[in-house]
Amino acid sequence: MGAVRHSLAGRAETQLQARLLARLRDDGPLSKAQLADRLQVSRTTIGAEVARLGQLDLAVEAGPAASRGGRRSTLVDLAPDIRFAGISIGATGLSAGVTDGRLTTLLVRHRDCDIRSGPEKVLALALELLREVVAEAGVVRLAGAGIGVPGPVDFDRGVSVSPPIMPGWDGYPVRDAVSRELGCPVVLDNDVNVMAVGEQHAGVARSARDFLYVKIGTGIGCGIVVDGELYRGVDGCAGDIGHIRVDDFGPTCACGNTGCLEAFAGGAAIAREATAAAVAGRSEVLARLLAERGELTAADVGAAVGQGDAVAVQLIRDSGRRVGQVLASLVSFFNPGLIVIGGGVTALGHSLLAEIRGVTYRRSLPLATGSLPIVHSELGPEGGVIGAAKLISAAVYAPDARVG
Repeated sequence: MGAVRHSLAGRAETQLQARLLARLRDDGPLSKAQLADRLQVSRTTIGAEVARLGQLDLAVEAGPAASRGGRRSTLVDLAPDIRFAGISIGATGLSAGVTDGRLTTLLVRHRDCDIRSGPEKVLALALELLREVVAEAGVVRLAGAGIGVPGPVDFDRGVSVSPPIMPGWDGYPVRDAVSRELGCPVVLDNDVNVMAVGEQHAGVARSARDFLYVKIGTGIGCGIVVDGELYRGVDGCAGDIGHIRVDDFGPTCACGNTGCLEAFAGGAAIAREATAAAVAGRSEVLARLLAERGELTAADVGAAVGQGDAVAVQLIRDSGRRVGQVLASLVSFFNPGLIVIGGGVTALGHSLLAEIRGVTYRRSLPLATGSLPIVHSELGPEGGVIGAAKLISAAVYAPDARVG
C-alpha cells in the first residue's frame, strides 16, 4: 500500500510540474503567487516544484515580481537555453526548425523532397537540414524533437502504419531511428495533427476550443481539436477525410479505392486534370506551361488562374466544391467553432477558399454555420514546426504523460 501511495504521489507531482511548465510556456514568466493561484495549490508547493524543476534545468527564478501588496513574490520562467526541434515532412517537401522553450521559432528552413524515396533517404535529408539549422542557430543541446509525416501513425509506438502515399514506410520505426540520431526524446504524429497543434498554439485557432484544421496538399487530411485537446481516435486515424468516398465511379485513389475525396481534390488530382486538359488542347495556358516544364503541378494551375484561364478556374472550383461537400457533412456531425484551411494547395488563392465556403454554408444547417468562420491558415510551413515542437514539449515537460 505504501508503494502505491508513493506511486500516486509521484504521478501527481509529475502532473503538477507539467501544468506549471505549460503555464510558463503559454503565458510567459509568472510569479510564484500567480502560479499558485492559477494551479490552485499552495505557494509552498509551488516553491518546492520550482526548485525540483531548477535541478532538471527546466525552470529558473527570474528575480522579484511586481508588488501586489505585502511581501513581493518571485518570478519564475522557463530555462533560457531550452531548445526544441520540429520536423514537418510532406509529400513533396519538408521543413525543419528550432524553437525556444516557449515555442517561438528561432530558425526554420525548407527543402524539396519526395516522400516516395523511402524513410532512409527522406529522414537522412530531414536530419541533414535540421543539423544545419541547429548549427546556424547556435543550439548547444536539443531537449527533444517532434516529427510530422503525411500518413497514418501509431502514436504510442512511433511508427507509420499503412500510409497510402508513403511506400516503404509501413512499420518503419521513425521515432526511435530519429531519437538515436539526435540523442534526445522524439515524438511522431500525422502531419495534419501536428499542423492543427501549431495552429492552436500560434495561429488563427489560438482562442478556439473546438475546431477542424483541413490540410489540402498532395493528400487531404483533417486535424480535430475537441475542448482544446487533439483527438486522434482509437487507432490514430481520426480525420483521414481524404479517403471519404464522394463518387462511386471516380478515379482510383492512392489508397486503392475509387472515388475518394483526395482522388478528386488533392494537389495530385488537380495536376492530373490540368495535364489532361493541356494534352486535349482545352487550355492554351496549361498547354504552354506543360511544354515549358514537362509536367504540371497544382501551383501551375494557380499560375494559370492568375492569367485568367477559364479551365484552370474551373479545376479550382471543382476541387473546392468536393472539399466543401465533405466539410458540410463534418459541420453537421461535429459542429466546430472554426475551420482552418491549410496545406500547399491553399496557395491557389481566394477562389478555392470561396468555393469551399460557399458549398459548406449552402449544404449545412444555418444553426451550425451562422457563426462559423472558414479561414486560411496564416502560419504556412512554420505551423508544422511549431506543432511538432509543442508535442515534444508536452512529452519533455511531463515525461510520464501520454502526449496529446
